Amino acid sequence: MALHVIVGAGPVGTATALLLADRGERVRLVTRGGGGPEHPAIERVAADATDADRLIALTTGAAVLYNCANPAYHRWTTDWPPLAAALLTAAESTGAVLATVGNLYGYGPVDGPMSEATPLRPSSVKGRVRVRMWQDALAAHRAGRVRVTEVRGADYLGAGAQSVVTLLVLPRVLAGRRALAPVDLDAPHSWTYVGDVARTLVTVAGDERGWGRAWHVPTAPAVSVRELAARAATLAGAPEPKLTRMPGPVLWLGGLFDPIAKEIREMTYQFDRPFVLDSAAATTTFGIEPTPVDDALTETLAALRAPAPRPGLSQVP
Repeated sequence: MALHVIVGAGPVGTATALLLADRGERVRLVTRGGGGPEHPAIERVAADATDADRLIALTTGAAVLYNCANPAYHRWTTDWPPLAAALLTAAESTGAVLATVGNLYGYGPVDGPMSEATPLRPSSVKGRVRVRMWQDALAAHRAGRVRVTEVRGADYLGAGAQSVVTLLVLPRVLAGRRALAPVDLDAPHSWTYVGDVARTLVTVAGDERGWGRAWHVPTAPAVSVRELAARAATLAGAPEPKLTRMPGPVLWLGGLFDPIAKEIREMTYQFDRPFVLDSAAATTTFGIEPTPVDDALTETLAALRAPAPRPGLSQVP
């Protein structure tokens, strides 16, 4: 029964903690407020993960240190560098494998499906932040100082997933109301299930074949926002979706008043064209099959219907 330390209790951190705990592993979940799921095998700790000394103490004896953190969307440039540095220092000091949840921002706009071999050419400030984090970790790995891996997925589906579609589209579909979103409604788009992120993260962290490179989370075939909304309506027994593309000026104006809307401006390229993830490598190497979109949608819709309060767009990490 190994010790696993997870920083962050968002959708992926929570799913990873529960996956490990249900397997009989010891889990230490680190957040600023000490929150997270209740489970006999999960120890919830309140700590500032940018404090490298504190993080080293919490990680000593652990097999893996999982970076499932996600600072507020508009604070990536200020909050990620010290957090990433502390995580790397803790992994190097304790010998724990550093397994990070990344994303696709580092590739920038591309023509065709994205694979792990796609060059990192970020076109956004946030993409450059993520690329720098990965390059620093990979350099430390190649120098023999630490063992690292990273998993990357597309926009999430699943309990707690927060994206343009889960915040702006699916709640309106459930309510039978018109949804307005800054997307090409008919462009193919990949959707990654949160549970598959957790499974892939744990798998590559525990297998030396997974170290020293990034992996794409096994993801079901791409479907457009329009098709996703129609499938959601069918599953939920809701009326046929009514969708409208948000004009660019509306999003631009929203950015004058909402810092998150302002940050979304530079990421709209992901919804202006086909955004397709090639995740064959992880399936071929580790045998991880993606969860069908309808299954992921079913869980997403159940969470959206739950009575717990949900964050607004300005709170999306």
